[in-house]
Amino acid sequence: MTEWLEIHRGDAPLIVSLPHTGTDIPAQIEPCLRSPWLARKDTDWWVHRLYDMASGLGATTVRTSLSRTVIDVNRDPSGASLYPGQTTTGLCPLTTFDGEPLYRPGREPGGAAVAERQRRWFEPYHAALRAEVQRTREKYARVVLYDAHSIRSRVPRLFDGELPNLNIGTYRGASCDPELTRRIEAACTDPRFSRVTDGRFVGGWTTRHYGDPLHGVHAVQMEIACRGYVCEPAAADAGNWPPPYDPNCAQPLRALLERVLRACIEFAGSGGIPP
Repeated sequence: MTEWLEIHRGDAPLIVSLPHTGTDIPAQIEPCLRSPWLARKDTDWWVHRLYDMASGLGATTVRTSLSRTVIDVNRDPSGASLYPGQTTTGLCPLTTFDGEPLYRPGREPGGAAVAERQRRWFEPYHAALRAEVQRTREKYARVVLYDAHSIRSRVPRLFDGELPNLNIGTYRGASCDPELTRRIEAACTDPRFSRVTDGRFVGGWTTRHYGDPLHGVHAVQMEIACRGYVCEPAAADAGNWPPPYDPNCAQPLRALLERVLRACIEFAGSGGIPP
């Protein structure tokens, strides 16, 4: 564990990655930004609190406290787009999801700055994930890597209309066994929450990079629409975003997510031990 990288090890065959819940911005970067609020606007707000039951289930969690504006550890380090032809943000985002510039004119990170951020923060994050996957695979024939996210329900620049409450990403079936997908879908069945599998979001770089079901690593992304656990305003501004975390509002979704994590553990555990 470092001042920005939090790892809590468990004994279950489940690793929960929390790449976008951080809000920290290093002192040398903050003066380059137009607004601290804009820099934190696209945070996956309160997701680490939604999943704080994970450690009690025996899962391992890996979380960065850094803002995704500093470095997005769920993007392809080569800079290639995860969604060619669709709007998205990069390894070191220059705009918010709504297209607002993040940096003061002329203060955007260049190639050397991006490479330095990648070395200091992206690579250690993924070294930690790889180490936890390897450690867990030594005990279990299957391991589930669960990448936890949230996003505002309406972001017109990224998608039309209102996003379903629960967005399961399996890289169109390539990152995990279909049986795991079925179990997660069953755990998500609740009339209060809509869901889709491999809709607008099919999984980011983590899901695509680590998912290797033929070799026992099953990766899945869960993107949650914020209205499922906070009182989400119609439009986000500096006066209303982020909404406060309300445990009572979040409880129905937390209960569902606990079922999802248990389904992941049960699936992985049913694979037995490595030969």
